Amino acid sequence: MSKTQFVSVEGHHIAYQEVGEGTPLLLLHGIPTNKYLWRNIIPELAKSHKVIAPDLLNYGESDMPEDTDVSINAQCRIITKFMDSLGITKAHIAAHDIGGGIAQLIALNHPEKVNGLILIDSICFDSWPIPEFEPLLEPGIEEKTTVDEFVNTLQDFMPKGVYDKSIMTDELKKVYLEQWSNEQGKAALFANMRRLNKEYTQAIAGELKSLPHETLILWGEEDNFQKPKYAPMLEQTIPNSSLIWLEKTGHWCLDEQPEKIALLIGDFLKGKTF
Repeated sequence: MSKTQFVSVEGHHIAYQEVGEGTPLLLLHGIPTNKYLWRNIIPELAKSHKVIAPDLLNYGESDMPEDTDVSINAQCRIITKFMDSLGITKAHIAAHDIGGGIAQLIALNHPEKVNGLILIDSICFDSWPIPEFEPLLEPGIEEKTTVDEFVNTLQDFMPKGVYDKSIMTDELKKVYLEQWSNEQGKAALFANMRRLNKEYTQAIAGELKSLPHETLILWGEEDNFQKPKYAPMLEQTIPNSSLIWLEKTGHWCLDEQPEKIALLIGDFLKGKTF
Protein backbone atom coordinates (compact mmCIF):
# COMPACT_ATOMS: atom_id res chain seq x y z
CA MET A 1 0.00 0.00 0.00
CA SER A 2 1.08 3.59 -0.51
CA LYS A 3 2.59 5.77 2.17
CA THR A 4 0.24 6.95 4.90
CA GLN A 5 -0.55 10.65 4.91
CA PHE A 6 -2.21 12.70 7.64
CA VAL A 7 -4.59 15.63 7.75
CA SER A 8 -5.88 17.48 10.81
CA VAL A 9 -9.64 17.46 11.39
CA GLU A 10 -11.10 19.05 14.53
CA GLY A 11 -7.62 18.92 16.06
CA HIS A 12 -7.19 15.18 15.40
CA HIS A 13 -4.80 13.55 12.96
CA ILE A 14 -6.71 11.45 10.44
CA ALA A 15 -4.55 8.94 8.58
CA TYR A 16 -5.26 8.06 4.97
CA GLN A 17 -3.81 6.63 1.80
CA GLU A 18 -4.37 8.15 -1.61
CA VAL A 19 -3.64 6.42 -4.90
CA GLY A 20 -4.47 7.20 -8.52
CA GLU A 21 -6.05 10.07 -10.40
CA GLY A 22 -9.53 10.93 -11.59
CA THR A 23 -12.92 11.17 -9.92
CA PRO A 24 -12.50 10.64 -6.17
CA LEU A 25 -13.54 7.32 -4.62
CA LEU A 26 -13.66 7.33 -0.83
CA LEU A 27 -13.34 3.97 0.97
CA LEU A 28 -14.70 3.67 4.52
CA HIS A 29 -13.89 0.67 6.70
CA GLY A 30 -15.85 -0.62 9.70
CA ILE A 31 -15.19 -2.10 13.14
CA PRO A 32 -12.70 -3.49 14.17
CA THR A 33 -10.75 -3.11 10.90
CA ASN A 34 -8.94 -0.15 9.31
CA LYS A 35 -7.92 1.11 5.87
CA TYR A 36 -5.92 -2.10 5.32
CA LEU A 37 -9.30 -3.74 4.60
CA TRP A 38 -9.16 -2.22 1.09
CA ARG A 39 -5.57 -3.17 0.23
CA ASN A 40 -6.50 -5.78 -2.39
CA ILE A 41 -8.91 -3.63 -4.39
CA ILE A 42 -7.19 -0.24 -4.28
CA PRO A 43 -4.67 -0.99 -7.08
CA GLU A 44 -7.41 -1.96 -9.54
CA LEU A 45 -9.73 0.94 -8.71
CA ALA A 46 -6.84 3.42 -8.73
CA LYS A 47 -6.38 2.77 -12.46
CA SER A 48 -9.41 4.95 -13.15
CA HIS A 49 -10.08 6.91 -9.93
CA LYS A 50 -8.39 8.88 -7.20
CA VAL A 51 -8.83 6.38 -4.37
CA ILE A 52 -8.74 7.69 -0.79
CA ALA A 53 -8.88 5.27 2.15
CA PRO A 54 -8.87 6.92 5.61
CA ASP A 55 -8.68 5.38 9.04
CA LEU A 56 -11.71 6.55 11.01
CA LEU A 57 -10.98 8.52 14.18
CA ASN A 58 -10.02 6.06 16.92
CA TYR A 59 -8.93 3.42 14.38
CA GLY A 60 -5.71 2.38 12.67
CA GLU A 61 -3.11 5.11 12.42
CA SER A 62 -5.55 7.94 13.15
CA ASP A 63 -5.55 9.59 16.57
CA MET A 64 -7.12 7.73 19.48
CA PRO A 65 -8.21 10.56 21.79
CA GLU A 66 -9.85 9.94 25.14
CA ASP A 67 -13.45 11.00 25.72
CA THR A 68 -14.26 11.98 22.15
CA ASP A 69 -17.52 11.18 20.36
CA VAL A 70 -16.85 8.37 17.87
CA SER A 71 -20.46 7.56 17.01
CA ILE A 72 -21.35 7.20 13.33
CA ASN A 73 -22.89 10.69 13.56
CA ALA A 74 -19.56 12.12 14.71
CA GLN A 75 -17.62 10.08 12.13
CA CYS A 76 -19.95 11.44 9.42
CA ARG A 77 -19.09 14.99 10.48
CA ILE A 78 -15.37 14.21 10.61
CA ILE A 79 -15.30 12.48 7.22
CA THR A 80 -17.13 15.36 5.50
CA LYS A 81 -14.57 17.77 7.00
CA PHE A 82 -11.84 15.35 5.93
CA MET A 83 -13.16 15.59 2.36
CA ASP A 84 -13.14 19.39 2.61
CA SER A 85 -9.56 19.36 3.90
CA LEU A 86 -8.45 17.39 0.84
CA GLY A 87 -10.44 19.61 -1.53
CA ILE A 88 -12.83 16.80 -2.45
CA THR A 89 -16.12 18.43 -3.34
CA LYS A 90 -17.79 15.22 -4.53
CA ALA A 91 -16.90 11.53 -4.38
CA HIS A 92 -18.20 8.05 -4.88
CA ILE A 93 -18.26 6.33 -1.50
CA ALA A 94 -17.71 2.61 -0.96
CA ALA A 95 -18.21 1.54 2.62
CA HIS A 96 -18.22 -1.62 4.71
CA ASP A 97 -19.89 -2.42 8.04
CA ILE A 98 -20.28 0.72 10.21
CA GLY A 99 -18.58 2.61 7.39
CA GLY A 100 -21.78 1.92 5.49
CA GLY A 101 -23.78 3.67 8.20
CA ILE A 102 -21.45 6.66 7.96
CA ALA A 103 -21.86 6.67 4.17
CA GLN A 104 -25.66 6.63 4.49
CA LEU A 105 -25.48 9.64 6.82
CA ILE A 106 -23.15 11.55 4.48
CA ALA A 107 -25.45 10.85 1.53
CA LEU A 108 -28.50 12.10 3.45
CA ASN A 109 -26.88 15.07 5.20
CA HIS A 110 -24.65 16.16 2.30
CA PRO A 111 -26.17 14.71 -0.88
CA GLU A 112 -24.22 17.17 -2.99
CA LYS A 113 -20.94 15.56 -1.83
CA VAL A 114 -21.86 12.08 -3.11
CA ASN A 115 -21.74 10.74 -6.68
CA GLY A 116 -22.76 7.18 -5.95
CA LEU A 117 -22.86 4.74 -3.05
CA ILE A 118 -21.50 1.22 -2.67
CA LEU A 119 -22.73 -0.35 0.58
CA ILE A 120 -20.94 -3.59 1.47
CA ASP A 121 -22.34 -5.76 4.30
CA SER A 122 -23.42 -2.46 5.79
CA ILE A 123 -25.09 -1.72 9.08
CA CYS A 124 -28.64 -0.50 8.54
CA PHE A 125 -31.96 -0.23 10.37
CA ASP A 126 -31.65 -2.33 13.57
CA SER A 127 -28.95 -4.69 12.27
CA TRP A 128 -26.39 -3.70 14.91
CA PRO A 129 -24.63 -3.79 17.34
CA ILE A 130 -23.95 -7.46 16.83
CA PRO A 131 -24.52 -9.80 19.81
CA GLU A 132 -20.85 -10.83 19.83
CA PHE A 133 -19.86 -7.43 21.23
CA GLU A 134 -22.47 -7.30 23.99
CA PRO A 135 -20.59 -9.38 26.62
CA LEU A 136 -17.65 -6.98 26.33
CA LEU A 137 -19.87 -4.05 27.25
CA GLU A 138 -21.04 -5.43 30.58
CA PRO A 139 -20.14 -3.13 33.51
CA GLY A 140 -16.58 -3.65 34.74
CA ILE A 141 -15.44 -5.88 31.87
CA GLU A 142 -13.09 -3.29 30.37
CA GLU A 143 -11.33 -2.78 33.70
CA LYS A 144 -11.04 -6.51 34.39
CA THR A 145 -9.80 -7.45 30.92
CA THR A 146 -6.06 -7.33 30.24
CA VAL A 147 -4.75 -6.34 26.81
CA ASP A 148 -3.70 -9.94 26.14
CA GLU A 149 -7.13 -11.29 27.11
CA PHE A 150 -8.78 -8.66 24.94
CA VAL A 151 -6.63 -9.49 21.92
CA ASN A 152 -7.30 -13.22 22.43
CA THR A 153 -11.04 -12.52 22.39
CA LEU A 154 -10.65 -10.59 19.14
CA GLN A 155 -8.48 -13.37 17.69
CA ASP A 156 -11.38 -15.78 18.26
CA PHE A 157 -13.87 -13.26 16.85
CA MET A 158 -12.23 -12.46 13.51
CA PRO A 159 -12.51 -15.94 11.87
CA LYS A 160 -16.28 -15.94 12.52
CA GLY A 161 -16.54 -13.26 9.85
CA VAL A 162 -15.25 -15.41 6.99
CA TYR A 163 -16.82 -18.35 5.19
CA ASP A 164 -13.42 -19.80 4.28
CA LYS A 165 -11.58 -19.90 7.61
CA SER A 166 -8.19 -20.24 5.90
CA ILE A 167 -8.54 -16.62 4.72
CA MET A 168 -8.22 -15.27 8.26
CA THR A 169 -4.58 -16.20 8.76
CA ASP A 170 -2.58 -15.38 11.88
CA GLU A 171 -0.76 -12.75 9.82
CA LEU A 172 -4.00 -11.06 8.73
CA LYS A 173 -5.42 -11.15 12.26
CA LYS A 174 -2.22 -9.54 13.52
CA VAL A 175 -2.53 -6.68 11.01
CA TYR A 176 -6.14 -5.96 11.98
CA LEU A 177 -5.61 -6.39 15.71
CA GLU A 178 -2.29 -4.61 16.11
CA GLN A 179 -4.10 -1.27 16.51
CA TRP A 180 -5.91 -2.63 19.58
CA SER A 181 -2.95 -4.49 21.12
CA ASN A 182 -1.91 -1.98 23.79
CA GLU A 183 -3.66 -0.07 26.57
CA GLN A 184 -4.49 2.91 24.36
CA GLY A 185 -5.85 0.64 21.63
CA LYS A 186 -7.89 -1.42 24.07
CA ALA A 187 -9.46 1.75 25.48
CA ALA A 188 -10.13 3.03 21.95
CA LEU A 189 -11.93 -0.12 20.82
CA PHE A 190 -14.03 -0.25 23.98
CA ALA A 191 -14.95 3.40 23.30
CA ASN A 192 -15.83 2.53 19.71
CA MET A 193 -17.99 -0.39 20.82
CA ARG A 194 -19.82 1.74 23.37
CA ARG A 195 -20.88 4.08 20.55
CA LEU A 196 -22.44 1.31 18.46
CA ASN A 197 -26.06 2.44 18.55
CA LYS A 198 -28.79 1.34 16.16
CA GLU A 199 -30.80 4.47 16.98
CA TYR A 200 -28.67 6.34 14.44
CA THR A 201 -29.64 4.09 11.54
CA GLN A 202 -33.22 3.62 12.73
CA ALA A 203 -33.61 7.41 12.79
CA ILE A 204 -32.78 7.67 9.07
CA ALA A 205 -34.67 4.55 7.92
CA GLY A 206 -37.51 6.60 6.47
CA GLU A 207 -35.18 9.12 4.86
CA LEU A 208 -33.37 6.43 2.86
CA LYS A 209 -36.44 6.33 0.61
CA SER A 210 -35.46 9.78 -0.67
CA LEU A 211 -31.80 9.00 -1.45
CA PRO A 212 -31.15 10.24 -5.00
CA HIS A 213 -27.86 8.40 -5.54
CA GLU A 214 -27.29 5.29 -7.59
CA THR A 215 -26.47 2.65 -4.99
CA LEU A 216 -24.81 -0.74 -5.30
CA ILE A 217 -25.39 -3.13 -2.40
CA LEU A 218 -22.95 -6.04 -2.03
CA TRP A 219 -23.60 -8.70 0.61
CA GLY A 220 -21.92 -11.93 1.65
CA GLU A 221 -24.49 -14.73 1.62
CA GLU A 222 -22.79 -16.25 4.67
CA ASP A 223 -22.40 -13.05 6.70
CA ASN A 224 -22.71 -13.99 10.40
CA PHE A 225 -22.52 -10.40 11.64
CA GLN A 226 -24.67 -8.30 9.31
CA LYS A 227 -27.41 -10.81 8.61
CA PRO A 228 -28.32 -11.37 4.94
CA LYS A 229 -32.00 -10.61 5.63
CA TYR A 230 -31.09 -6.91 5.79
CA ALA A 231 -29.73 -6.75 2.24
CA PRO A 232 -33.12 -6.95 0.44
CA MET A 233 -34.62 -4.60 3.03
CA LEU A 234 -31.97 -2.04 2.13
CA GLU A 235 -32.51 -2.60 -1.60
CA GLN A 236 -36.28 -2.17 -1.24
CA THR A 237 -35.83 1.06 0.73
CA ILE A 238 -33.20 2.87 -1.39
CA PRO A 239 -34.84 3.80 -4.72
CA ASN A 240 -31.95 3.60 -7.20
CA SER A 241 -30.28 0.51 -5.76
CA SER A 242 -29.16 -2.90 -6.96
CA LEU A 243 -28.27 -5.87 -4.77
CA ILE A 244 -25.61 -8.40 -5.69
CA TRP A 245 -25.00 -11.43 -3.50
CA LEU A 246 -21.47 -12.69 -2.87
CA GLU A 247 -21.67 -16.47 -2.73
CA LYS A 248 -19.75 -18.49 -0.16
CA THR A 249 -18.61 -15.28 1.47
CA GLY A 250 -18.85 -13.95 5.01
CA HIS A 251 -18.63 -10.49 6.53
CA TRP A 252 -14.96 -9.86 5.69
CA CYS A 253 -15.85 -10.19 2.01
CA LEU A 254 -13.06 -7.83 0.96
CA ASP A 255 -10.59 -10.39 2.28
CA GLU A 256 -12.44 -13.32 0.70
CA GLN A 257 -13.42 -12.01 -2.73
CA PRO A 258 -11.41 -8.87 -3.49
CA GLU A 259 -11.12 -9.51 -7.24
CA LYS A 260 -14.87 -9.95 -7.68
CA ILE A 261 -15.66 -6.91 -5.53
CA ALA A 262 -13.13 -4.74 -7.41
CA LEU A 263 -14.74 -5.81 -10.69
CA LEU A 264 -18.27 -5.10 -9.45
CA ILE A 265 -17.31 -1.68 -8.06
CA GLY A 266 -15.41 -0.89 -11.26
CA ASP A 267 -18.44 -1.74 -13.40
CA PHE A 268 -20.71 0.32 -11.15
CA LEU A 269 -18.37 3.31 -11.42
CA LYS A 270 -18.42 2.98 -15.21
CA GLY A 271 -22.20 3.27 -15.09
CA LYS A 272 -23.01 -0.34 -16.00
CA THR A 273 -26.41 -1.54 -14.85
CA PHE A 274 -26.90 -4.75 -12.91
